Amino acid sequence: MSSCFPIEKFAQKETPFYYYDVELLRKTLATAKEEAAKYEGFHVHYAIKANFNPRLLQIVNEAGMGADCVSGGEVDSALKAGIPADKVVFAGVGKTDKEIALALDAGIFCFNIESVPEVEAINALAAERGVVASVAIRINPNIGAHTHANITTGLAENKFGVNYEQLDEVIDTIESLPHIKLIGLHFHIGSQILVMDDFIALCGRVNELQTMLREKRGLVLPHINVGGGLGIRYDAPDKYPIPDFALYFATYAQNLNLQPGQQVHFELGRSLVAQCGSLISRVTYIKRGTCKQFMIIDAGMNDLVRPALYDAYHRIENLSSSKEDELYDVVGPICESSDVFCKDRKIPSTQRGDILAIRSAGAYGEAMAFGYNCRRLPSSLFSDEI
Repeated sequence: MSSCFPIEKFAQKETPFYYYDVELLRKTLATAKEEAAKYEGFHVHYAIKANFNPRLLQIVNEAGMGADCVSGGEVDSALKAGIPADKVVFAGVGKTDKEIALALDAGIFCFNIESVPEVEAINALAAERGVVASVAIRINPNIGAHTHANITTGLAENKFGVNYEQLDEVIDTIESLPHIKLIGLHFHIGSQILVMDDFIALCGRVNELQTMLREKRGLVLPHINVGGGLGIRYDAPDKYPIPDFALYFATYAQNLNLQPGQQVHFELGRSLVAQCGSLISRVTYIKRGTCKQFMIIDAGMNDLVRPALYDAYHRIENLSSSKEDELYDVVGPICESSDVFCKDRKIPSTQRGDILAIRSAGAYGEAMAFGYNCRRLPSSLFSDEI
């Protein structure tokens, strides 16, 4: 039985819902900021796609972080949370005219652009407004990160970014457009990365590219954006509640060959918010089959899709039981065979009505929830509200 959750309060709430530990969230944000601040010119932008709960965004803003957005809706959410427009970067391969216009009107810091047609569209919309849009070119460094195939973004086969052989064309186009200003390079190789060698490899590519641009074109840009990607320990959320930001930022500080005055931007999402969030659910039935014992809970893949989508691991705790372990497949009520949170997992002996915490769900949990089977979206509860 866990003692870190207010189970008496949970028992009074309708499940499923997301529960956020505000103290841990604030400690995590503060640690990331403190470690980044050890290095001159390091800036942290929160990747809103990880979790765009309005209260959470307010806390991110209070911590003084910027925002990394991948849609017009995320830009709007960042601004509504109070995050200054000059700390907002806007990435994504498919920005629509409406989204670009929203960002231009807000006066955001930078667009991370991914193709010639995109930068031409931004130029046309900026011209209509009589403004100049700052852009960074997202480079596809063709680096395979040690993570799930569905969350790699830096391989040549991925849809993201500009490949090396296209770079001259993109720069030539930008230099010909009067309402575009090239200020940087942007990279992002994937998500849930725990092996620092992947980030070291990225630094090597950044260094090579900077040397090439300086020698070939006399081009030194003021901003380098290395994306995010730092992972968390899903297997041990209590032992490792805050990722090793010291090692992460030191890795870049030691391996990037920066030019005088260059600024480095990071787009961290999962590592900032994942460990503070849990999906709270009730056990609806225990169903004993011929070769399996199923724990059927009232949360489903619509509430937390990561296990179904990525075969992702989440620690599952029975907050109501301290009995001997039994083997369970923990499954939801959705009419899909993929609605499974885990198989053959040892969990304390469970009965109908027990309350579970599915841990490390603060990132890509609530943000990816959907209404399949006409199910309502999960609500949220913050620790300082109870």
